[in-house]
Amino acid sequence: MHTPIQPPMIKNTLSGLVRLSAIALLLFGNLLVVAPVHAQEAPATEEAVETTQTHTLMDRFHEGGWVMYPLTICSIALVWLTVDLWMRTNVKSMAPPAQVAQVQDLFRAGDYVGAYQFCKNNNSYFADVARVGLSFSGEGQNATEEALFSELAKVNATVQTRINYLSVLGVCTPMIGLVGTVTGMMTAFATLGTSGVGDPSKLAGAIGEVLVATASGLAVAVPAFMIFYFLRNRLQGSMHGLQEVVHSLFRKMPYEHLKDAHVGEEEFYAAIPNWVAGGGEPAAAVAVAAD
Repeated sequence: MHTPIQPPMIKNTLSGLVRLSAIALLLFGNLLVVAPVHAQEAPATEEAVETTQTHTLMDRFHEGGWVMYPLTICSIALVWLTVDLWMRTNVKSMAPPAQVAQVQDLFRAGDYVGAYQFCKNNNSYFADVARVGLSFSGEGQNATEEALFSELAKVNATVQTRINYLSVLGVCTPMIGLVGTVTGMMTAFATLGTSGVGDPSKLAGAIGEVLVATASGLAVAVPAFMIFYFLRNRLQGSMHGLQEVVHSLFRKMPYEHLKDAHVGEEEFYAAIPNWVAGGGEPAAAVAVAAD
């Protein structure tokens, strides 16, 4: 059963509607009054926009202050490292298919000396690892596997060190931008202290230096960190591919037939101790009198 609406409730509702209508009319009237003012100020705003759009990249560069020069050097280093490491971390660059196929053919033919010479005359990470493994093949399986592992770790450390430079750029460039921010703030406060707010152009220039320096540092740091993590993961995948190629190459090596063989051309420096006599017996010790 519905409760009938009482007259006081109707009166309160109507008064609320009247108040809302009055507020709406007042707001609408204010908009009508303010609109011509904005219409009159529109040309000035458009001129300001046009003035802002005339700023070129060199204007922003000079506005950023002295920190823009080291940040420019860092950005050039970022581009160079990105291109260089992109090529280095490619699995086809680390283990060129043509070189892998040639060494595999020489292994099938049992020409390990020819395989060593081929690896020595070709420049790639695969050729370096295979050459080191062949040079230790005459010393047994354990020595060969240890040499392969050591050379693979050396390759990984060499490329990873270059990738770490991207992390250095990602850490240092915001700090360089922060130095520009601090110097810009110092200039802004010095301007405020000498000329006050009577010369806003000088104050705006100092504040512009603060903002441009900070933004430029972040603009270099953010891509540097993104590329760093991407190339680090790419290197891990490429190293796994290189390990598979090398381990498949040295699998089932006939170490018993290569025992004491010198496949490589490395010079050995170890010799029989000079205190051992020619017959294999230790030479007599010579007593040296103390002074």
